[in-house]
Amino acid sequence: MGLVALWLLAGVLAVRQAAAVLRLPPDERLTDLETWIGEEGVLHVRGSLYDGDSFTGTPFSGLVLKPLTRAAEQSLGVAWTFGTLLLVVVLGLVVARSLPGPVSRRTSLIAAPLAISLLVLSLPVRNTFTLGQTSIIPVLLVVLSLLPRTSGRQAGVLIGVAAALQPALLLFAVVLWFIGRRRAAALAGATFAGCTALAWAAMPHDSWTYWGHHIGGAGLGAPADSLANQSLHGLLLRIGLEGPVELALLAVLAVAVTVIGLRRAVHYAKDGQLLLAAAITGSVALAVSPTSWQHQQLWILLAVVGRVGRRASDRLVWPVLVVLTMSLSRTALLPDIEILGHIGYNAPLLAALVAACVVPFHSRTSPRWGDPEPTPVADPAKSRFAWVPLLRFLKRPLTRPNLMLELMLIRVGYFAYSWIRAHAPDERSVAEGHGDQVLTLEGWLHIDIEHWFNAIVADTSWLKEFMNWYYSTFHFLIPLSLLAWLYLRRPATYRWARTPLAFATMLALVGFWLYPLAPPRLMGLGYVDTAHGPQDLNNPDFGALTKLSNQYAAMPSLHVGWSLWCGVVIAIVAPYVWAKVLGILYPLLTTAVIVGTANHYVLDAVGGAAIVSAGFGLQYLLLGVGKRPREEAPPLSASMGAALARARGLVPGLVRQRSGGHDDAEPVDAEPADAGAEPPKEGRARVERHDQRV
Repeated sequence: MGLVALWLLAGVLAVRQAAAVLRLPPDERLTDLETWIGEEGVLHVRGSLYDGDSFTGTPFSGLVLKPLTRAAEQSLGVAWTFGTLLLVVVLGLVVARSLPGPVSRRTSLIAAPLAISLLVLSLPVRNTFTLGQTSIIPVLLVVLSLLPRTSGRQAGVLIGVAAALQPALLLFAVVLWFIGRRRAAALAGATFAGCTALAWAAMPHDSWTYWGHHIGGAGLGAPADSLANQSLHGLLLRIGLEGPVELALLAVLAVAVTVIGLRRAVHYAKDGQLLLAAAITGSVALAVSPTSWQHQQLWILLAVVGRVGRRASDRLVWPVLVVLTMSLSRTALLPDIEILGHIGYNAPLLAALVAACVVPFHSRTSPRWGDPEPTPVADPAKSRFAWVPLLRFLKRPLTRPNLMLELMLIRVGYFAYSWIRAHAPDERSVAEGHGDQVLTLEGWLHIDIEHWFNAIVADTSWLKEFMNWYYSTFHFLIPLSLLAWLYLRRPATYRWARTPLAFATMLALVGFWLYPLAPPRLMGLGYVDTAHGPQDLNNPDFGALTKLSNQYAAMPSLHVGWSLWCGVVIAIVAPYVWAKVLGILYPLLTTAVIVGTANHYVLDAVGGAAIVSAGFGLQYLLLGVGKRPREEAPPLSASMGAALARARGLVPGLVRQRSGGHDDAEPVDAEPADAGAEPPKEGRARVERHDQRV
């Protein structure tokens, strides 16, 4: 069933990507194909291919890919789109066949649909689909050379043709040479030279322009310092270097990256990890090329096959990092902070450099290749109900999760939460109608205190300033601080506490989507927005915050929901009574703040409490985990155990020295006649005290 689900997912993603391209108007899809089929494109141009700087391929690609572009011209990109989709599927199948062995049966079954899904979701493939690029072809040619049944002659020809399409891929011939396949390397070079010579004979002017004037494509297409160019050359230009200084530094960095990366590629190729070696070599090619556009960055995604990490819980960090980098936008990866922004802008290049030169991938001869340190787990929890938990196959880890993986998932999860909340229905009339419903229900329940309390806060300057500061500060500060403290000091409790928080946040998104609700300050009924002042409700874009987020996501209140979660956790884990009291008071004070500042109704607070309760209930229902787990000391490592054993062996001598060698120390020092006899109580107590000190 899981295998069928994976294949269905791969099919749905592939069809969705093709449909996303075909739904676009004819003049907006496959825009880069204009360089081929437009009035000044490859098929129709009478002068040089590079007169307009829009065509960035080699003269050989302009010569041999003309028949392929005829299909795009004749059918408005339908044949081109499905042809590209077919190439992606073939690439996924070949990648699955090229995994370094030994491969388990489960891995071999899920590798193909998983590879196709990741390829379709990646930014390079999506960019290729949208623009109508041909960059999948060189990658596929190189990966085909990795198949076991591909001969050395065939591998040389495939790599040579790929290099004729993208010259930087000639680095693969260097790797072939150093792993001992010199005939294949020579054939790759000869094939590249032959294809280039053929293009030179057919288009001498274009060939001179590409190889002489632009030096292998430099200066073609978008400006080299644009964010689209993820190469070392583009990075140096973006940080302000130019002229001879930039070229000299580029030469040094390019040589260093090439030497280090190709040495690593040769090592892993000799180790039998040919796909990883190809990913490293492709990443080196991306970094040292004058230009590396997004549709050419597929090599980075192939680096997920490398195994990194000593513990089993660390194995997912590298592949998840690569997949997120190659699948999400900059704003999804990192917060919009100036320092982090530079990392996000250059994330693909940094990932390529790290994959090529830094990450210590395991060799197949390493004992950690197939036998990482296992993560201690607990058996599925037993509950008072026979049908709980529903997910009996899940075993709960008992150790602290990997910090890098945790931070990545938190960031991506919060980005998804922000995106869904911003795109929830925000029609003003519907939201205000729901606001009237809430006020009517509160009046019937006699809890409609919002207007009265908001007036008091607005008329009391110190109270208004305090509540405004509280509302904008504590919502993120307290939950994040509590999560950090639990992670560092209570790892088992951290796992127990974060799950219901995630469930509650997801349930809140359902509420935002199904029940858009205008907060009191946007109802036009005399409420005072203590933070932003009066709102012009006659303006469709009223309020400064309407441009930042959906202002009609008031039910349920996550301010109350998150604060209640904090209060419950603090009340349970805090060692002091005063801390438990503060934990209980925190959600109560938050409720007062959201009502006093006219940001929520009282029933919004009830909704926030409901989703947190449902979050804990879902955790119990799915995992059977209700009570907070006990924090157990981590097991001793082998080195610590050996040190403790040696320390115990020294105890008798230490005791004899302290007693001055008298007979009263003899019962502790002497071993019992019977090997299984229990030592005297006094000696046993001294040993235990010494063990505690050790």
